[in-house]
Amino acid sequence: MENLDIARTLTLLADLLEIQGANPFRIRAYRTAVNTVNGLSKPLHSMVEAGEDLTALPGVGKNVASHIVELLGTGTIGRLEEVEAEIPRTLAELMALDGVGPKKAKRLFDELGVRTVQDLDDALEAKKVEGLEGFGVRSAEKIRVAIAEHRQHTGRFRIDEVEKLIAGLLSHVADAPGAERVEVAGSLRRRKETIGDVDILVQCRGDGTPVTEHFVAFEGAARAESAGPTKGSIVLHSGLQVDLRVVPPASFGAALVYFTGSKDHNVAIRTRAVRERLRVNEWGVFRVPEGVDPETLGKDEGERLAGETEEGVYESLGMRWVPPVLRESRGEIEASREGTLPRLVELGDIRGDLQMHSTWSDGNTSIEEMARACAGLGYEYLAVTDHSQAMAMVQGLTPERARAQWEEVAEVRKLVPEIEILTSAEVDILKHGELDLPDDILDVLDLVVISVHSLMDQDRKTMTDRVLRAMAHPSVDILAHPTGRRINRREPFELDVEAVLEAAAEHSVAVELNANPRRLDLNEVHVHRAKDLGVPVVISTDAHSPAGLMDMRFGVDQARRGWLEASDVLNTRPLSEFRAWLGRRSS
Repeated sequence: MENLDIARTLTLLADLLEIQGANPFRIRAYRTAVNTVNGLSKPLHSMVEAGEDLTALPGVGKNVASHIVELLGTGTIGRLEEVEAEIPRTLAELMALDGVGPKKAKRLFDELGVRTVQDLDDALEAKKVEGLEGFGVRSAEKIRVAIAEHRQHTGRFRIDEVEKLIAGLLSHVADAPGAERVEVAGSLRRRKETIGDVDILVQCRGDGTPVTEHFVAFEGAARAESAGPTKGSIVLHSGLQVDLRVVPPASFGAALVYFTGSKDHNVAIRTRAVRERLRVNEWGVFRVPEGVDPETLGKDEGERLAGETEEGVYESLGMRWVPPVLRESRGEIEASREGTLPRLVELGDIRGDLQMHSTWSDGNTSIEEMARACAGLGYEYLAVTDHSQAMAMVQGLTPERARAQWEEVAEVRKLVPEIEILTSAEVDILKHGELDLPDDILDVLDLVVISVHSLMDQDRKTMTDRVLRAMAHPSVDILAHPTGRRINRREPFELDVEAVLEAAAEHSVAVELNANPRRLDLNEVHVHRAKDLGVPVVISTDAHSPAGLMDMRFGVDQARRGWLEASDVLNTRPLSEFRAWLGRRSS
């Protein structure tokens, strides 16, 4: 099992214990351990095999360590089976629904016999839910919407989850006899935010059977679906399906184009090829002889023009190579032909991170630790954006605490002089668009970041007016995670994004692309629109620890999918230019 599989199992146990009403300290211990497991770069199975003491890991006690060892050895945890005898594991899925917490899940189970999402949907249809204590008509409707949203995401994994799930598999495939080159294709290569399944290509000369046999023998596979001379398929313990294709060198580039997709991009390429009496498939690019019906030719028949490299495939069609992130049939074919493809922003272009949290609110580490971590990444500046006072559950900053934090920032500036630390805050947008800190605080901050964290069920007009009013405040610099979505967990709230982006252009406010792979908000379509309108985009991690700073690459990938160049991204600017932008209203 990969670390993510272990983390999911421990999370399931914690969720079921919470539904059961178990000791909250025990539940918290499991969740703390999950955070540790998710942050590990080393596989737990290798640590166990090496005899390492898992209790040396932060937040992993003897009880949890024994569970991990048991899980790796047997594929299950005895304690989980005990809890499942009383609480069906399917109830944990209910907790993922907006509006259903552990207590409500237990009540639905005890009083209505609800065990699954489908059971809950049936109970809603029969109007049984709204009569339960603690629910009501509005709550029932909210749950109904949550179920519809949940079903849209079933079977899809976040990109960060997939990377963790297949890390060991990729190393395993690379060791296959005869494997010369291994590449990930499909939506993962295009860096989509969620992935349904994974495609892997292996370059091999001759018979590919040893490669596919090695592939399906992967210890992390829950089952093998198929295996043959050129392809194989397995399903991991997480439920993620992985398909493998074995390709000869002469066709590897063509196969990489074909299996990377997208489907619409491939259709556009084939349409262009037909006009030139060419055929494009996973075997290569072929010229169709005069007078010959292309339908009568085999897959690799005709005069081969290209196939070994992706560049060659595109060149044979009179095009420049198209970066995988752009292959969505959104104008990249025309731009490739005309030589106007953008020079996409790269991770190395980022000069600073403009949203992160410290122990002053819900962060896990001090301002000094975050500053040193940012300096270690070569950044020129960072903004400490702890929550404002409306977020009382995480000790959001009152005006008094904000002033106290400034004193600490001043001290840390002396301790870490190699990086500029900006005073800032993530200021809540309140119900009617008011900001959660007074003007005398906002005026002093180096950077004002605003966002919505409450009343996310407002209707489209109310929410849009609320955000527009907040953006019009003269102190505002950045609108953070504008649509409030949580990938696979919470849909964007109702918001006229076009109106918001137009207002951002009018008021000279930047919009954030939140790089946390749980958010990636704005999405690539909205990011592209921001570019069209000339609205600066900020790629920030929203990190709560130094490890969270590493999420920047997911934000950069999303920006690239939105066609952004370095000049479109505000925090690619050197400190002097960024400070000049901050002074835009006073100039």
